[in-house]
Amino acid sequence: MGNESTEITYDSSKDPKRKANSKDPGWKYGFWPDLSRKDLIQCNLCGREITQGIKRLKQHLAKGYGDVVACRNTTTKIMKEMRDYILKNSRNKPFTLVDNDDANDGDEGPQDVSLEGTQPSSHNSVSHLSSGTSSKRKQAALRFSQPPSKSIAAMVRKTPEEIVDERHSKSYQKTLEECTKSKEEKDRVAMHVAYYFYDCGIPFNTITARSFEVMLESVAQIGTGWRPPSYHDVRVKLLERAKKEIDLLLEKHKVAWKRYECTLMSDGWTDRRNRHLINFLINSPEGTFFLESVDASGESHDAAMLARLLKGKIQEIGKENVVQLVTDNGANYKAAGRLLEEKIPSLFWTSCASHCLDLMLEDIGKLPEFKQKIESARRTTTFIYRHGRILSAMREFTGGKDLVRPGVTSDHWSTSKLANTEAGKKVYDSVFSTRFWTGVEDCIKASQPILVMLRIVDADEIPAMAEVAMAMEIAKKKLNEAFASQPRILSKLMDIV
Repeated sequence: MGNESTEITYDSSKDPKRKANSKDPGWKYGFWPDLSRKDLIQCNLCGREITQGIKRLKQHLAKGYGDVVACRNTTTKIMKEMRDYILKNSRNKPFTLVDNDDANDGDEGPQDVSLEGTQPSSHNSVSHLSSGTSSKRKQAALRFSQPPSKSIAAMVRKTPEEIVDERHSKSYQKTLEECTKSKEEKDRVAMHVAYYFYDCGIPFNTITARSFEVMLESVAQIGTGWRPPSYHDVRVKLLERAKKEIDLLLEKHKVAWKRYECTLMSDGWTDRRNRHLINFLINSPEGTFFLESVDASGESHDAAMLARLLKGKIQEIGKENVVQLVTDNGANYKAAGRLLEEKIPSLFWTSCASHCLDLMLEDIGKLPEFKQKIESARRTTTFIYRHGRILSAMREFTGGKDLVRPGVTSDHWSTSKLANTEAGKKVYDSVFSTRFWTGVEDCIKASQPILVMLRIVDADEIPAMAEVAMAMEIAKKKLNEAFASQPRILSKLMDIV
């Protein structure tokens, strides 16, 4: 046997002797590089050495503290963790007054001043006798170590974003203010919101947007008397500010792309002007970021063109940062993915799960057992929606719902001229055909499990791969149960899924 030895590399950042025996979350991201200097802490993420203790390190990781250099490698999750801890441990603590003279001149240390029952001064300093010897008899300017630029309530209050996130969590409890408001007050506010939607013709589904809730919470926090931004502000000043914030967000995402690597996603679509646009998005642990949209209307969408376009985006992001490429399942995109995998060995091409499920539904609809029933249903609905009187009569019998199902015919149909037309007779035969409705029921049984998977994939809240794998197994089980007596159809369905 050879004299082989295993070399053990010492990592000081993981040495427990170089961390305080504390539950402070800051110690997860820092350590003492020099055990003889406990006031000096080194950041694990960026390597910067921070003086004045663990609190400074937390401010370094949280960002937003002007006198502390921000960590360039911190993430949104770490920032929130540090800010929450700092805020939680800074509540209900008195402000510290520090002598502006040399701290060593006095015999006493900083003084704690309770703010209970008093209002904070609008000035940053107050006149106070020196804490030094009586022989000096001089006036010293005492200042707040943390000048109260906000009211105490504003300093301890959660941000609108935090409140909205908490409201959608399972542990949310109503606030005292919310419980004390009367029903009339709540109804009045709800009507004001509703009238805004009605007056401006805003689509009702926008009320579910998170930004809408954040906006209302922000307005509620600022209180009465606030004047909303003007047309010019929204169109120019605030738009420019929003663009700058997006640019800053992009820089944060770029750090995550380099640190964790990322996935490039492309999505092609056609707008109302018949332009073929390709959207490019990038996903990483920091989140999904929309990069840009490219107008490819004047290009031939063959494999070479798509490979060239995708390669350009990969180089723009950084070839070493992109590990996965996700596109739809089209033959041209498949070929482009194979070309890029050959040119970039570290790259993996993956088809879009949502597009795969769409193709499954299309293939199911093309099966002879379902195709004829779908065409009959399409012909029936088209006939009804093209004729206003028939549509109105249908809604009268269905309670205003857009639903077509077999039922008793009324005088509206019997006396209608459309009942004697060739198209009307075909529609009548389809609607009152038991075979037709049996086929419709089979179509629903075959497509419902796939539609459930499609909803899971289209959800933006959490990564869906684990749920999709389980949903696929459940879908196969349901198809086997639904078509156990029809082995011929079941075999075709299982070949598709």
